[in-house]
Amino acid sequence: MGSDREKEFAILQEMEEKYDSKDASYFNKVMKNEPSLVVRVHAVTVLSEIGDESSVLVLADVLKKDPSTLIRHEAAFSLGQLGLKSAVPYLVDAALNDPSEIVRHESAAALGAIGDERARDALNKASKDPSDEVRGSAIASLFNLDFMLHSAKREKEDAEKLAAKIQEKRKMDSRSKKKMPHP
Repeated sequence: MGSDREKEFAILQEMEEKYDSKDASYFNKVMKNEPSLVVRVHAVTVLSEIGDESSVLVLADVLKKDPSTLIRHEAAFSLGQLGLKSAVPYLVDAALNDPSEIVRHESAAALGAIGDERARDALNKASKDPSDEVRGSAIASLFNLDFMLHSAKREKEDAEKLAAKIQEKRKMDSRSKKKMPHP
């Protein structure tokens, strides 16, 4: 907590009011301008729910530069919850280079939640991290990428089977149509 709890309470109250309007730009400003740890934790958490593409750069900056391990961890989580592929490069950097294992772990987990193949190489590297938590998150995320490929392949196969059935039905229908009788 900061030195002025009343100010923090007032900001949190304003945040409650702004949450109803789902105003991501307001929470982006709080993240950029508010020094209070507790206020920033709340703001980054809200961004995981209501954030949009404009929040990715704000959260990426927090993930890279915030001195608080807790805030960087929450930023990684929020980027994963947003699920936007534009967050992948920032999460890759954090998964491989952040000094905190909880930030690396959360970044690896967020990459799995997003499910973008561009993260595969970084996740393979993270799967060799000295931290059990980072390795575990990277392995789980790699499994998720594999499952997504598997699911996409099955969906394609199912679509191809359906297309073949439709084509066969059209052929059968065209053969069974009676021609107009002629005198």
